[in-house]
Amino acid sequence: MDDPDAPYLAFNDLNSNGGSMWSDILARQEQREVESFRRKLKYFFMNPCEKYRARGRKPWKLMLQIIKIAVITIQLVSFGLSNQMVVTFKEENLMAFKHLFLKDYTEHSSNSYAVYTQAEVYAHLSYIVDRFLRLRNITVGNHAYEKDGRYFTPLLMCQQFYHNGSILPGNETFEIDAQVEEECLEIYPVQLPTTTEGADLSNFTLQFKRLLEVNVYFTLKAINLQTVQHHELPDCYDFSITIRFNNRAHSGQIKVHLDNDVDINECRDWKVTGASPKNIYYTVLFDAVIILTCLASLVLCTRSLSTGVQLQFEYRAFFLRHFGKLVSWSDRMEFINGWYILIVISDILTITGSVLKIAIQLKALTSYDICSILLGTGTMLVWIGVLRYMGYFKKYNILIITLRAAFPNVIRFCCCAAMIYLGYCFCGWIVLGPYHEKFRSLNTVTECLFSLINGDDMFATFKNMQQKSYLVWLFSRVYLYTFVSLFIYMVLSLFITLITDTYETIKQQQSDGEPVSELQAFISECKDHPSSGCYRVEGRSSTCLFCCVRRPNDLQERLEC
Repeated sequence: MDDPDAPYLAFNDLNSNGGSMWSDILARQEQREVESFRRKLKYFFMNPCEKYRARGRKPWKLMLQIIKIAVITIQLVSFGLSNQMVVTFKEENLMAFKHLFLKDYTEHSSNSYAVYTQAEVYAHLSYIVDRFLRLRNITVGNHAYEKDGRYFTPLLMCQQFYHNGSILPGNETFEIDAQVEEECLEIYPVQLPTTTEGADLSNFTLQFKRLLEVNVYFTLKAINLQTVQHHELPDCYDFSITIRFNNRAHSGQIKVHLDNDVDINECRDWKVTGASPKNIYYTVLFDAVIILTCLASLVLCTRSLSTGVQLQFEYRAFFLRHFGKLVSWSDRMEFINGWYILIVISDILTITGSVLKIAIQLKALTSYDICSILLGTGTMLVWIGVLRYMGYFKKYNILIITLRAAFPNVIRFCCCAAMIYLGYCFCGWIVLGPYHEKFRSLNTVTECLFSLINGDDMFATFKNMQQKSYLVWLFSRVYLYTFVSLFIYMVLSLFITLITDTYETIKQQQSDGEPVSELQAFISECKDHPSSGCYRVEGRSSTCLFCCVRRPNDLQERLEC
């Protein structure tokens, strides 16, 4: 006799077996999804050689960085040599002007060059005018007067003085009108003076009691011929010279200072024989190639940064969906490659510097200093970026990991030490400034104290303290001894300890083989070798260097090995 409950039991058994099978299918599918995503993460953190073995994609960024290092270094060396000739020419001309126009000038008296009597002021002004008028006959350089149309531009002598005033130091009284007036005299380089003792300035009377300063302005022109020997076309220079007699302190000493502003221009007409000047367009073409190379590097690194950001959000959503956990900030930041940011900054600086260099070569700009800073900083960052590829080797990687791990603690430590350092700087500037040359300004104080931390020039700092005030001299001893003891024996030692402790911690972690983050622990469970074929994508991958968008069939990861 048939059992009436048999169909019901069979149906329940079918549902039970079917549900179990469905659960197994879902579990296997989820496991494949986890393994596929783990493999995707492992591929993202591979080095260029491993990525080549995994998918056969050529390391374009690595090859481009090697090429970029070579061409940028060549560019920097070439520009550095040209810039050195420019700077040397300007400095030598400045020194020549001081010897030409400053009476009895010596290089040792550059910081203390001054006049002390009224006769000396008139004698120095007459000397300047005399040398200016006889410039063609006395200079050994190719200096000439500036022309404005058909006529030479004049030498301009101006005095600035208070509008009105009565100063009686003997009675300890004074009356002064703070309004400043200016009186100028123009002298054209047309005729030579009749005597060699100096030009006649009888029409130019100085108001010494109310005098603030006397300024002498004139412009000279010159050509930098030394560039011909380096197969470069010479530049024409305009030197705007200013000689200042500073009497604002009214202390009985009028300090004299000569300075010049330089304007570099392309010479109007030139002819070079016996040499072959370098074609400027070859250099411009080379700079254009560097700009294109840096643009390619900028595009590739920006694309890699964008990929890392997208994968970071994908990893965060994946962990929340499968494990119900939030990803820590440190794990999320591992997707942002700081080396790519460094390379992007380097590319931007190099591109900007190369554009300025082209403009300088075409004589549209003369910003040599700005261009050298941009190119120099860009080249420095490019060479630092090489550490990224050295970091793939375990023995070299420990330095980079130590610096990265110790950086937060070092910054916090430096912030605390800076408070003490700034306190000593302000104290030394205010108290010791009037009595010690190295403490005259806040800038020199910071340089002096930083040198003391490194043990440099320590004896001279102690010795050069003036003993005009015994109380200040005694304070300086306490000040310097406490600073040296505090920063050399305590602060510097603690700073070194921070680095060494971090180094030992990283070294211990590497020897134990323990993952340092949850992300690395998750990736380490993938045991697939790069050359196993598990990382291949469906379809043929694009090998275009400048391709920024991947093909659709390249986006699908292979789920199984």
